[in-house]
Amino acid sequence: MIDPETQAGWVPEADEANEEEEMPLSLRLSIADTLTLGNATCGFMAVYFTTTGILIPHLTGSQESGMARHSAATAVILMLCAAVFDLFDGLVARKLRSSPMGAELDNLSDLISFGLAPAYFVLVYGMVADDAHQRVAAVGAIVVLLAVVLRLARFSCVTPRNGMFQGMPSPFGALTVVSIVLLELPFPATLMAILGTAWLMVSRVEYPKPRGRLAGAMLGWIVLSMGLLAAWAFDAPSGQLLLQTGCALQLVMGAVIPLFATARRVNNFRDNRREARAAQLP
Repeated sequence: MIDPETQAGWVPEADEANEEEEMPLSLRLSIADTLTLGNATCGFMAVYFTTTGILIPHLTGSQESGMARHSAATAVILMLCAAVFDLFDGLVARKLRSSPMGAELDNLSDLISFGLAPAYFVLVYGMVADDAHQRVAAVGAIVVLLAVVLRLARFSCVTPRNGMFQGMPSPFGALTVVSIVLLELPFPATLMAILGTAWLMVSRVEYPKPRGRLAGAMLGWIVLSMGLLAAWAFDAPSGQLLLQTGCALQLVMGAVIPLFATARRVNNFRDNRREARAAQLP
């Protein structure tokens, strides 16, 4: 077919062939992408168990507290599993390869697992807890969700200092939020702690990236947390005390880890200044 204005040949088959060659490249999933999708699946299932095991029984007047406890533990364990997937997809991507969709998939999955799931957990807590205020809890849930959205958007636009995150990482923030809820503190204290965690996620406070020994320590802490949740869910002896101890440790780590990062940065600054002074001496 000839275009009468340009007198040039138009071959649609060639354009279609180019599109067919380009599209599969962007649609191929790497191993890291598969782990990222596992992250998103865990986040969605956490919302599912929070709804079917906690919210619906509360709305229908069911008094099965054991079912609610099992469902809450399952939902949090799924968030912990999402954190494991999030930890390993980055390691696998660095060792092997990631597809062009890798970064986008990671942000979308993190939004589900560490934004929507914990925010929904807070919302349901505000509906089922005796001393909670539903509308105020809804505001807290929205703040958590927006904090994760802003954090993920900033992470895509800003290049952080090597080896550091700017602000509390969203997986750590999500686990801190659910730990605050599981501590069963008075509602005002719970709300203030949740808002403080949301602020840490969008702040400039630095947290070290989980690499090397720190990644192993984080994985060990996640496994230990799963064990504490299982003990609580099955009403093991001192299960409630063990769970509250683990939740309290999660909050302490969220506050203390940045202090170690700041101390290390101060020490590095002092060492560099000493070296500069020594170099200036005759």
